[in-house]
Amino acid sequence: MKKLFIYFAFFCFNILFIKAQEFSGSINFKYTTKYDTTLNIYYVKNQIVRLDQFTKKKNVVEGSFIFNLKDKEIKCLNLKRKLWASQNNASPQIIKGECVVTKGDKTKIIADLKCTEYTVKNTVEDLIISYWIANTNFNFFSLLVNLWNRKDNQSLYYRQIKGLETGCMPMLSEEKQISSGKSISKLEVTKISLTIPKEVSFKIPTDFTKFE
Repeated sequence: MKKLFIYFAFFCFNILFIKAQEFSGSINFKYTTKYDTTLNIYYVKNQIVRLDQFTKKKNVVEGSFIFNLKDKEIKCLNLKRKLWASQNNASPQIIKGECVVTKGDKTKIIADLKCTEYTVKNTVEDLIISYWIANTNFNFFSLLVNLWNRKDNQSLYYRQIKGLETGCMPMLSEEKQISSGKSISKLEVTKISLTIPKEVSFKIPTDFTKFE
């Protein structure tokens, strides 16, 4: 009983602390497809986000992105070759058919946060994606999604959910084929840390060369 009380108190403290101010810290998440599972980490501070993408077999960073949400700039880093480059926004992918968004009644706790289920369904593309969304203070996330403008279905369909409050972010999302029910891709937050990243994390190393 004592352990249960301590866990509950810690859980409540986490919720209150995260909601108290705009998020600074790190978020670990897994991206799973039929062929691969990769680890990714967001580092967030003062409207700057660094995304580290790890290799499949070794616990080393394969590549990184630095997003300046205020200035709307994206820089990508190749750590192995010590190169960096600016990245321009790509043209948005066109969605065929109509996406129908439904807010569900179900909730679940993921990464110590209460999440509400939203589904986005498109019968023409034979896809349905479920998002378990936490409403806290992840103010960076919607800005990041719009700035990066990725063409993958997880990002495209998420942008079809209108009216979400500032600070919302999915803790778990899964893309499935409607006709077969087979899972196509899955994103899952596995850890949230409130340790503030160091400023050096958001700077390009001095020994990197710009790739034109």
